[in-house]
Amino acid sequence: MENPFTVKPYSKKELFCDRESEFNKLLMNYQNGFNTTLIADRRMGKTGLILFVFDEMKQKKMPVCPIYVDIYATRKLEDLVQCLAQAILSEYPQQTPVGKRFLTFIKAFRPVFSFDPITGAPQVQISYQTPMEKEQTLKSVFNFLERQNMPFVIAIDEFQQIREYPEKNMEAILRTHIQTMKNVQFIFCGSKKHIMTDIFSNAKKPFYASTQFLHIEAIQKEIYAQFINSLFEKHGRKIYANALDFILEWTKRHTYYTQVLCNTVFASGLRKITLNDVKQACKNIFLINESIFFQYRALLTENQWSFLIAVAKENTLFKVTANDFLKKYDIGTPANARRILTALLQKELLCEHTTKEGKYYTVYDVFFSRWLETEY
Repeated sequence: MENPFTVKPYSKKELFCDRESEFNKLLMNYQNGFNTTLIADRRMGKTGLILFVFDEMKQKKMPVCPIYVDIYATRKLEDLVQCLAQAILSEYPQQTPVGKRFLTFIKAFRPVFSFDPITGAPQVQISYQTPMEKEQTLKSVFNFLERQNMPFVIAIDEFQQIREYPEKNMEAILRTHIQTMKNVQFIFCGSKKHIMTDIFSNAKKPFYASTQFLHIEAIQKEIYAQFINSLFEKHGRKIYANALDFILEWTKRHTYYTQVLCNTVFASGLRKITLNDVKQACKNIFLINESIFFQYRALLTENQWSFLIAVAKENTLFKVTANDFLKKYDIGTPANARRILTALLQKELLCEHTTKEGKYYTVYDVFFSRWLETEY
């Protein structure tokens, strides 16, 4: 029996929960000619949302060619060009009209073609003599898309990665090409909120005020509960209300962690799921991940580790330098607290959230946070 609680980004719409307002916003932006900046914590479901939107575009035979590009692993401009070319060929292979035209076009750059031995996805390697050639190739790829008789929408995931490129003018390069394009729209996705916000809302940066913002938050409790309950019922299972409430509270309704816990519970094969069954599943998740959690410990100083435990126990921390917090967990001075906080944010072990009430901090990995609460 197939486990309905998939932990993959997106498989089919029957297993996709809610996001109606976000879906409608992305579709409306496309239909009205707006580029979008999509921001969400990692594993909150932004990739699944994009693939869901693109799947709906195809199902409804909308006159648009959607392309998804993940640049998280890229380190420089030539990697970006390579990822974009591979994404085009993956979505529109040689037997399609777009793929055939693109393959003819890109052969002018004398690429080396191969296929991923595991996924079978096409791989493209282009050699460059000068840095200027890399930028020119990117411009040529954009020009190719601009000249096609069908509009394109390109989602670039983990867009903040361009800030890590050795080419320090990447934002200006991209903005120069993108701002003149009429046949291509973009969805810029990112998980590092402060960097994405700076790229698109800082008046001194090239992309300032060039997109509409869309933030993805946790799915509403009632909607998520109904979705989870329906999937259990569909497979002849019953989950008790207190067990379901515990799942949503324990995972903080963070999409990935909620899916993993539900997946683990479903995999147990139990026909009737109680609160104790869910708690046992949590213990199993701890056992699977414990070696990773201890690796975190080895990479941190004693003060940083203690600070992580403190944040986990507080669940949400608003006042990092408050005397009560510093004394309760023996953090030291306010300056010491700020220094540790900065280090843990850079290591992406803590996450910063901004609300009307102000900024607050949580441990990024929900399972790690719950483990710290339990163990310490």
